[in-house]
Amino acid sequence: MKKKSIQWSIFIFLIAIALTGCSGDASTNESGDGGADVSQEITYATTTDVVGLSPIDTNDSVSSAVIEQVYETLFVRDPETMEIKPRLAESYENPNPTTWVIKLKEDITFHDGTPFNAEAVKYTFDQFMSEERAAPRASLLDPVESVEVKDEYTVVIKTKEPYGPLLAALSHTNASIVSPEADKGGDLNQNPVGTGPFVFEEWVQGDHVSLSANEDYWRGAPELESVTMKVVPEYSTAISMLQTGEVQFIDAIPAEQLPRIESLENVEVQKREGTPFYYLGFNMSKEPFNDSNFRKAVSHAINREAYVKQLNGLGIKNESIIGPKVFGYSEDAADAGYSYDPEKAKQLIEEHGFEGQEITMLAANRESYMKMAEIVQAQLTEVGFNVEIETMEWGTFLDTTAEGNFQMTFLGWSNSTADGSELLYPILHSDNIGSSNRMKYNNSEFDQLVEASRTTVDQEVRKEKLKQANLMAVKDGVLVPMHHGVVTVAYDKSVKGLQIDPTGQWSLYNVHRE
Repeated sequence: MKKKSIQWSIFIFLIAIALTGCSGDASTNESGDGGADVSQEITYATTTDVVGLSPIDTNDSVSSAVIEQVYETLFVRDPETMEIKPRLAESYENPNPTTWVIKLKEDITFHDGTPFNAEAVKYTFDQFMSEERAAPRASLLDPVESVEVKDEYTVVIKTKEPYGPLLAALSHTNASIVSPEADKGGDLNQNPVGTGPFVFEEWVQGDHVSLSANEDYWRGAPELESVTMKVVPEYSTAISMLQTGEVQFIDAIPAEQLPRIESLENVEVQKREGTPFYYLGFNMSKEPFNDSNFRKAVSHAINREAYVKQLNGLGIKNESIIGPKVFGYSEDAADAGYSYDPEKAKQLIEEHGFEGQEITMLAANRESYMKMAEIVQAQLTEVGFNVEIETMEWGTFLDTTAEGNFQMTFLGWSNSTADGSELLYPILHSDNIGSSNRMKYNNSEFDQLVEASRTTVDQEVRKEKLKQANLMAVKDGVLVPMHHGVVTVAYDKSVKGLQIDPTGQWSLYNVHRE
C-alpha cells in the first residue's frame, strides 16, 4: 500500500506541474516563482520624508501615514459611514456633560512588551497637553481639564466645559497612544513604539522608513510581512516606479498626473470624495478686503465651475465651507455663496469705486495653489482688477500668512477629524487670530455659534449650530471655496484590500498581495 500511495502522489505532483506550466497568468508575479505566491511586501512612494515618528511631537501628513501603521487611537472613524467607533477603547459613557468614562480593551501590549492600560492613556494625554512638551496639535485636547485613572482599564476624562468634538479629537492620528516606557527611555520621533499592526524597523533619513508585521497584534497579524515608505522627490518618477513595479502604492495624485496614471495597465486608481477644503481668503484687517462688497465682487468674478473641471475629477464644487463629508454639513449652504456672475462683479466694482484696484495674491510654491492663483488672476483681471501673484516657499508662506502680511491668499485644511467644529474654530474663530485664523475674521455672533457647537455633547444641537455658523461665514464671503477635495490612491493590481477614507488616511492592516 505504501508503494502505491507514493506512486499516486508522484502522479498527482506531475499533473500539477503540467497544469501550472499551461497557465500563463499564474507565472506573472514579482517573486518569479512561477506560482501565485506573491511576496507579501509593499513599497509606498512619498515625495517628502517624514518629519518625525512620534504622534505627540509631529503634525504633518507624511509622518501621519507612518504613524497610522504603528500606533492606534482610542476611537476611529468608519471609512464608509464616517461614524466614530471604538478601537483601543471598548466603550464610553457620559455621566454628565463634562465627564467621559472610557473603558479600554484588555490584554493588549505595546511593541516593546509593556501593557496598554489606563496609565498609558493618561501618560500620553498628559504629555500631549504639557506646555513644556508643546505638542503641535495640543489644541485637540485644549478643553480637557484632567485625565484620571479609575482602574487598570478605565480612564476618566474631565473637560472644562462640555466638549462635543472630543471623540473626533480622540480619533485623530496625533491622539495615538504611545508606550510610556519607550517615551521615557528614548526618542519616539526616532524609534516609535505603539500597539498597531506594524513594528518600526529603521528610518534612513531622506531615503526610507521600514516596518515589519506585528506578529502578536491583538486583532491578528497582518498579511503583509514588510512595508517600506520610500522617499521619491519627483512625483513623475514615483509614477514611473509604479509602472515598473519598483513601488506598489502612491497617493495624493496631482490632477495633471491623473491621465497618465489611469493609462497604466497594471495600476488601479481609487478616488473618493473627501474632507479636504481649499479656498481663497481675504485679510480682514486691510482695506478694501474687509469690505463685504469688495469680497462679493471677487466671488462673482471667479468661475469655480470652470476651475474644478480642470482638476480631472479631483475636486468638487460646493459653496459651503463645511464640506459634504464633514460633520455639520447642510445642503442649505451648497449654493448660498456668490456664484459666477462677471456682470454683477463689474456692477459692484463700479458702484463702490474698486476700478483698477491693485491686488497682490500670495501663493505658496505648490503646484495646486499656483494653479488656483493663475486662474483667479486671469478672471479678476477680466472684470477690472489689477492683479499680481507673489509666491514663496511653504514654510515662509505659513509664517507670513500667520503674521498677516498679505492681502489675499490660497490655503487648504485637511479636516482630519471630519468635524465641522474643528474646521470653523481653527480657521475663522477670533481666538485663533495670529495663528490658524489667518484671515483675521472677527465676528462675535459667528464665534458664539461655533462655541455652542463645541460646548455641547448633543450632536443634533451641534449640527444646527454648525449649520448657522457655516451659512453666516458663507454669506460674509470671508472665504471663496475653490473646491472640496477628492482623495486618491494608485496601486499595483497585485495589491488587494487597500481602502482610503475621506480624510485621505489609509491603513495597510487589511492589505495583501496576490
